[in-house]
Amino acid sequence: MKLAQYLGLGAMLFSLGIYGILTRRNGVMILMAIELILTAVNINVVAFGAFHDTQVGQVLALFVIAIAAVEVAIGLAIILLIYRNRGSVDIATVDDLKG
Repeated sequence: MKLAQYLGLGAMLFSLGIYGILTRRNGVMILMAIELILTAVNINVVAFGAFHDTQVGQVLALFVIAIAAVEVAIGLAIILLIYRNRGSVDIATVDDLKG
């Protein structure tokens, strides 16, 4: 496959992730959309690394995967606390996080 095909796949996944963030109100669905965005970034980074014949893209993708795992753990903890306090994971009704 050519570089443009990988970049097209990454752009489609990134667009789906942005669409998911902008249209969903459920906290879990928003986290899934963020994961789509991070997956698109990983595809692009690995594709550029393979295009330039280096391993840097794969190493950077591993760091992004590690950061994504931490983001999911913290995000799910916050969503579980919101569910315990409010009985719903609807992000639009959460006013408790305002300063």
